[in-house]
Amino acid sequence: MRSSIRAFVSGSRGARLGAAAALVGLALLCALLGARVAPYDPLRYDARAILRGPSGSHWLGTDPLGRDVLSQLVGGARISLVVGVVSVGAGLAIGTAVGLGAGVFGGRPAGVLMRAMDALLVFPSLVLAMAITAFLGVSLWNVIGALAVTFVPTFAVVVRGEVLSLREREFVASAWALGAGAGRVMWRHLLPNVSDVLLVQASVGIGAAILTEASLSFLGLGVPPPALSWGRMLREGYSYLLIAPWISIAAGAAIFLVVLAFQLLSDGLGDVLAGRARPAGPGH
Repeated sequence: MRSSIRAFVSGSRGARLGAAAALVGLALLCALLGARVAPYDPLRYDARAILRGPSGSHWLGTDPLGRDVLSQLVGGARISLVVGVVSVGAGLAIGTAVGLGAGVFGGRPAGVLMRAMDALLVFPSLVLAMAITAFLGVSLWNVIGALAVTFVPTFAVVVRGEVLSLREREFVASAWALGAGAGRVMWRHLLPNVSDVLLVQASVGIGAAILTEASLSFLGLGVPPPALSWGRMLREGYSYLLIAPWISIAAGAAIFLVVLAFQLLSDGLGDVLAGRARPAGPGH
């Protein structure tokens, strides 16, 4: 872990990308294995271990209910990654369809649709997600749905911009001339050529979704208990910041490192993909 963090600060671009991938892989491992790698049951109360500092038995200390902080971090990785991946995946799917359609068909309906996307972009993602979850109620799927809504306009605008550039290319004009339908042009010729941009944007989006979900949980609008959440850990530790700072520090460090890892991963992917020539025909 120390070598990964050191690579963030002083390493080469390749080292930073490797460190980011290692941290993302570690978070995925915790999310997939959960209780199998956690030293304790993260939901087990222990009245004899309330607010114990970091020690050999509890590496990151315990919380006001005697629960092991490290075990809660491991358990909370699942919620963070599920929320991040699923919300970004849903936003990507809907936003890509909107952007492709608006870019290919154009006209007044596409203009109205894109103005609606612009209107959604005016609202900060956290404010929009707060409004949606407050209206729908607090639950895992409502949080995912709220975050997905915040990502739709971003992907739609990005994809439409790329499509407007690509549709003037010769291979697209040739496809139309040969009688290809709009569906084939979009999915066979245009979509593969915007996949690089979508991959980079999705990497950024997952980190942003994790940060927004943590913010919602900190404000009491995130995933409800007993589900574990890094944002709620941060909030619970805030009340004990002066006597048990390790709770908030551990949760904040987990959020910071994972979000930073996805940001550096997206930067690295962008550099790698930018070095490749954009294909001049359908597919990659």
